[in-house]
Amino acid sequence: MAELEASLDDIIPSSVLPPFWAKLVVGFVSLVCFARSYDGDFVFDDSEAIINNKVAGVVGRADLLGALFFLLSFLGYCKAFKESNKEGTHSTFWVLLSIILGAMAMLCKEQGITVLGLNAIFDILVIGKLNVLEIVQKVLHKDKSLENIGVLRNGGLLFRMTLLALGAAGVLYMRWKIMGTGPPAFTEVDNPASFADSMLVRAINYNYYYSLNAWLLLCPWWLCFDWSMGCIPLIKSVGDWRVIALAALWFCLIGLICQALCSEDSHKRRVLTLGLGFLIIPFLPASNLFFRVGFVVAERVLYLPSAGYCMLLTFGFGALSKHTKKKKLIAALILGILFLNTLRCMTRSGEWRSEEQLFRSALSVCPLNAKVHYNVGKNLADKGNQTAAIRYYREAVRLNPKYVHAMNNLGNILKERNELQEAEELLSLAVQIQPDFAAAWMNLGIVQNSLKRFEAAEQSYRTAIKHRRKYPDCYYNLGRLYADLNRHVDALNAWRNATVLKPEHSLAWNNMIILLDNTGNLAQAEAVGREALELIPNDHSLMFSLANVLGKSQKYKESETLFLKAIKAHPNTASYHGNLAVLYHRWGHLDLAKKHYEISLQLDPTALGTKENYGLLRRKLEQMQKKDV
Repeated sequence: MAELEASLDDIIPSSVLPPFWAKLVVGFVSLVCFARSYDGDFVFDDSEAIINNKVAGVVGRADLLGALFFLLSFLGYCKAFKESNKEGTHSTFWVLLSIILGAMAMLCKEQGITVLGLNAIFDILVIGKLNVLEIVQKVLHKDKSLENIGVLRNGGLLFRMTLLALGAAGVLYMRWKIMGTGPPAFTEVDNPASFADSMLVRAINYNYYYSLNAWLLLCPWWLCFDWSMGCIPLIKSVGDWRVIALAALWFCLIGLICQALCSEDSHKRRVLTLGLGFLIIPFLPASNLFFRVGFVVAERVLYLPSAGYCMLLTFGFGALSKHTKKKKLIAALILGILFLNTLRCMTRSGEWRSEEQLFRSALSVCPLNAKVHYNVGKNLADKGNQTAAIRYYREAVRLNPKYVHAMNNLGNILKERNELQEAEELLSLAVQIQPDFAAAWMNLGIVQNSLKRFEAAEQSYRTAIKHRRKYPDCYYNLGRLYADLNRHVDALNAWRNATVLKPEHSLAWNNMIILLDNTGNLAQAEAVGREALELIPNDHSLMFSLANVLGKSQKYKESETLFLKAIKAHPNTASYHGNLAVLYHRWGHLDLAKKHYEISLQLDPTALGTKENYGLLRRKLEQMQKKDV
């Protein structure tokens, strides 16, 4: 048992530092690496995973949690042998616990299930000390002693392999029951190589992607938040110079695998096996070998394989230091690599502080990626820089002529700039390419409404609702169309649908109140206004609209209260003061009316209605003064 424990510690060595100091050092280095982004904004996927996600923001930590349970599962499997009473036996409790931890890793991230495969490889090649070279030689020489190899007759090993196989099957069945069997629907822009007709082209490009991932581990300089949409052009022939990268990758990988399986040094075999296991096995789900994945390169899938890379790198430097007298040079080289990678981590961490920095950092890495240009444009549009946003949206569409989201956003900006003809052309093209694109149908309807093409606009709105039944904004815009056509009942029904789907839809409530007010249905307008304020009690625009209705119904005191609340929320809105002045004018509080007319005209001197009412009030006050005299 002592020999086995020493062997495991040699393969998975304990820290040179005491546990407390080791944790302190790792924690401090981590803080230094990522300190620049701790006070940064939520960016990219954070919006959906954290800001807009109501269940919990922990979904954004899937890779970290998956890695945590993956490592705990592996360490638990190691513990199964340390806790056994004699060599060659195991603790079933720790094996079962390892399987449960593997299931938890998979629930966090699908690749977590690969830990069970890693545990099996570790058991056979490291714990069982299986010598593949010896077996191959005996098979070639038809050696009958093959059946006497201990690891092949080990009942404990067969029992553990059975447990791992049953555990993996159970976890996969659980995953199937929860999520079903249907694979996610990916498009060609997500993973173009997987849509190539030629198997050779697919194989070459898949292997090129592996080499890119290997390079990112060795030299993490080209980092991008998204590698899709033409970021990496397809290799279409063996004459492409990038094929050299494939050859280099497999030359190194085959050499390492041969050393891991066939080296006469048993210690080297076990260390290399573990390192390669950590490097390759967690990466398999992202390899496109078993099923199509929705990305070309995704840096997050290298998080777990980086553990194997670190093991191999450490072993390599250790072996190098044994064969050279220049140990200080080796130490300096290691420290230099650590220092450079720490600097790179700090730089990259800073790029994640804001969306603008993150998206712009990708332009130099993936200038052919339409999504990068789209995100830069969207960020600029959100900041109000429409001119620059248009330029990036146009480039996104140029790079990917079927990029419907870029067309939709570009059409929206052109609509706001009253460039309606081009906006209609873009949005029409977007819905031709993707007929179920509800947002584009709605925006097309808005443009057609502005062009006075009312029938076409109504049809576009109806199509949008057909593809997205719960679409309150589309019902709101449909209601505006009906109001323009004096189809008041249809308008009210559309706005009511909007508020049913989205009770806090202030604009729909407001339009209902105003339409009912303008058509003389004061009692109904008051009822709708009160209903709206119960749902959105702090909305100043609703207070204003209801106050107008109450004033017309001669409920002056309640109307005054709502006007004053609206003014408190937005003191510099001229219409609020102007309408309150009208209320006071009707109510007979002429001095207060004069005060608020004057405030309103200071805020908006061009308001003709307020000027006329103020003139009437002044003449009335002058007449009253003459009578008093």
